[in-house]
Amino acid sequence: MEVGASSLIVAALFGAIIGSFLNALLYRFNTGLSIARGRSRCMRCGHTLTFFDLMPIISYLGLRGRCRHCGTRISIQYPLIEGIAALVSVATLLTAPTPLLYVLWFCTWMTLLFILVYDLRHMVIPWSASGTLAALSLVILFLGSGSFVIPGIWALMAGPLCALPLFLISLFSGGRAMGWGDGIVMLPLGWLLGLSAGASALMMAFWIGAILGLLLMLFQFLGWKGVRSRLTMSSEIPFAPFLVLGAGIAYFLHVDFFSNLPLLF
Repeated sequence: MEVGASSLIVAALFGAIIGSFLNALLYRFNTGLSIARGRSRCMRCGHTLTFFDLMPIISYLGLRGRCRHCGTRISIQYPLIEGIAALVSVATLLTAPTPLLYVLWFCTWMTLLFILVYDLRHMVIPWSASGTLAALSLVILFLGSGSFVIPGIWALMAGPLCALPLFLISLFSGGRAMGWGDGIVMLPLGWLLGLSAGASALMMAFWIGAILGLLLMLFQFLGWKGVRSRLTMSSEIPFAPFLVLGAGIAYFLHVDFFSNLPLLF
């Protein structure tokens, strides 16, 4: 699919807007607040936010990260997610062979971004997000490169095989070493990436998680103020964000450690 400069700008703006919606969804999800209705308000003073307060990224920079009315500091999460969504939208447009697959892949990455942030904040993966991810992955799997195809046996088995190690860890640890939700996220990632790239994404997720865990313990040992809680080798750290990062590296940067193996090619 040929992409011009104007299309990239539109994709970036569209991604930032969806990122803004994603922020609202993350704030309201499972709180009893309506996702579709109700004006956005400052969480501190309750003042209704106007259009000029809600422009993705621009409002945060213009307000210098503070509420216009009470001066409360606004979380860096808001412009960060909007910026990531804009970049993902552009990257997806550059890699998608058809407009339909751009929409499907972008929705998939936004679902994964929701899972990443929600798991970081609440240490749980909503079933609705996992179900949405699974449905999108199956649609993409059967659409192939733009038209309906019946996937081969290894394409169908990629999901269960990639998720199997995580399910086994959950099973033998009784869910203590790893929650069942992580394996459920890896299942559609295997379908999306294929067996070879999916296994690579899983491997990178373990590497990233191990490196980050050791760094946090090191910073704590050195007295870094950003690490307040006591971290040990048995501390609970959400794993889904590492799966999402590994999948992003495998997909967008084409990192695949097993592509030369005949069975996984």
